[in-house]
Amino acid sequence: MDLVQVFTDLDAQPWAEFEHAYGSAEDVPALLRGLASEDEEEVSSALGELYGSIFHQGSVYEATAHAVPYLAGLAAAGVQSLELLLLLGGIAESGDERDGEAVGGCRAAVIAQLPLILPFVEADDARLRQAAVWAAARTGAAEPVLPVLRRCGEHEEDTLVRAELLAATALLDPTGAAPAVTAGLDAGEPAELRIAAVLGCLDAELPWTSAHHEAVLSLLPLDALVADRFDEDRMEPFRYIVDTLLERETAADREAALSLLDAVLRSPDAEVRAEALWAAEEACDYSREAAARLAAPLIRLLEDPSSARPALTVVDKLGAYAAPAAPALAALASGGGDLADGALASLVRIDPERAAPLLARDLSERPAALGAACRFRDGEGVEPFPYRPELLTAVRARLTDPDLTGNEPIRLTWLLTGWGERAAPAFPELLAVLETFPVFVPRALAAADPVKAVGPLREAAVSGPEEGRFAAARALHGIAGDSGPLLTVLAVELAGRDPRRLREAAGATDGLGQDAAVLLPALRSALGTDEDGTTIPRKDADLEIALALWRLTDDPDDAVPVIARVLAQAESEWMRWTAVRAAKAAALLGPAAASLRPALERGLAVPERAPAMVLALLAVEPSGRDRTDLADAALTSAERHADAMGALDALAALGPENLSRPHLDRLTDLAERDRRVWCPGRSGSAAETDARFQEAARALLRTAGTISAGTATARPTTA
Repeated sequence: MDLVQVFTDLDAQPWAEFEHAYGSAEDVPALLRGLASEDEEEVSSALGELYGSIFHQGSVYEATAHAVPYLAGLAAAGVQSLELLLLLGGIAESGDERDGEAVGGCRAAVIAQLPLILPFVEADDARLRQAAVWAAARTGAAEPVLPVLRRCGEHEEDTLVRAELLAATALLDPTGAAPAVTAGLDAGEPAELRIAAVLGCLDAELPWTSAHHEAVLSLLPLDALVADRFDEDRMEPFRYIVDTLLERETAADREAALSLLDAVLRSPDAEVRAEALWAAEEACDYSREAAARLAAPLIRLLEDPSSARPALTVVDKLGAYAAPAAPALAALASGGGDLADGALASLVRIDPERAAPLLARDLSERPAALGAACRFRDGEGVEPFPYRPELLTAVRARLTDPDLTGNEPIRLTWLLTGWGERAAPAFPELLAVLETFPVFVPRALAAADPVKAVGPLREAAVSGPEEGRFAAARALHGIAGDSGPLLTVLAVELAGRDPRRLREAAGATDGLGQDAAVLLPALRSALGTDEDGTTIPRKDADLEIALALWRLTDDPDDAVPVIARVLAQAESEWMRWTAVRAAKAAALLGPAAASLRPALERGLAVPERAPAMVLALLAVEPSGRDRTDLADAALTSAERHADAMGALDALAALGPENLSRPHLDRLTDLAERDRRVWCPGRSGSAAETDARFQEAARALLRTAGTISAGTATARPTTA
């Protein structure tokens, strides 16, 4: 094929009507021609832009399928053949199709070009043969591809091509590939082929045996063995092996994965341990049992200078099983530099009492540890970071530093706020930086010495820096009940245009009671219009304003239309939390928001929104409906790791009496299986949030009488 043939009808296509990642695909013809340029820079630019537009981050589009014949034609004409084969293979395996492209449409387009792709398996260049094998296998088209690959395999001598053929066979014909991938484990075969055989056995879903275990151990480290392969999912083969075994979710496969990890974490070779640490991190995020099994070897690595740094990251994934790491972490934290800071941050999470004096000793050099300590201030249900006189002294000293910037002043004032009146000795330092950090300091002043804070806070609320008047007035109201300055500030804020500040101001009216009635005109004027746009901050502000109006008037007529509008406009996946907030607003209104029921019911189909919609529907329609669909929607949300904790709230609100035996079985599986339940949007590690979920799920099941109290202590559930 020559270039004239390739480009014959290129300009006849309606490219401007096709879509790719950046909109109109009218630029695609020029990019395709750029691939054939004699200018290397133009070629490189064209290839990069095509990857970014028609194959953006692995997604394919309407324009992608139309570009495929030209990509294949260029490859067949000898133009960037290796790169284009790889691009075609990536397009074929993509499952993320957007902008109107039918599912499988791009794969079908690549399959149609197999007559141009498959001849490359006989190319003189081994890399071209390898790329062609890989690309052809990505199509999943076993019938036309397998016979060609088998013929190629009869005489292929290049190790990497043989490895690719083995992988392709396992992908296209898992059952038929069993003898070949098993034979590939033979110790006499090249290492690159043997690791391909191990991976092929997993792809063919063959049982994991001691032969696979011993083969992996004999081949370590593995990364270099696949460095010249094309499958990016397997560029870290040890991690891939462990992940795949865990995802099979059988006791035997889990034991195989954890035994393999345990053995490799104990290796004397630091390079080998590095591969295991990355796999262990993901294993602890995935498996509840992994933390218990791997804690001992992981904690020992904290004492090894070559592995301590990466081991820190994994120790943070151990949850309750990390407690024995405290001595080793304290030893590391006693040193200097980033490693000591990271170790102290881990110790803060594991043993805050032991961490507090170490944090005091080198506070200015421990930003990560200070950040971890502040999580105790704003975390879910956790206490303020432990008070220590020496730590208070260190905080006071830091507040006097004229170069204090960034997050540090926020964190320092959070610590002081959490300690309350024990922080009173820091009052002079706080007062000295009130004008420098007017947004963060008022709350700490009020907590440290409520009596002495009244005067400075009143002055700051009336005549202090404008950006801090709201914080000062709010703190003043909290300790003295003086609403005048806060009402004045809120009137100013509500007259502004910043939606985030509008939202905060509207929310602040909740603590003022009927004193805030004077703000009703300002609140109504602050509601957005169609001209204000449909941004997430604007919608969130309108919801808060609507609730403020409802609280002050007890009249839903202002609030319901706003909530309805937000629900109607928040269909995008990016507006998940706004839709959830709208549902929560509807729940607060209760039966007065009954007209919102159809919109709330539509939200049940979206797992990320379903729990909030369930709670809202229960509030707006307390009785008279079948609740089976509500329980189904909540459980689906938890099973898909969308809003697991919200799902438990919804199930508790439904009541155990409304949960069927299948519902309870599904909840029991979530509570007792090995795979962790992810809780996005919740503070803490996967282990911590899963532990909270498991504890709450078991409590709900005990209420329903389906598990015994002893089950809840089968393994640690707090972190």
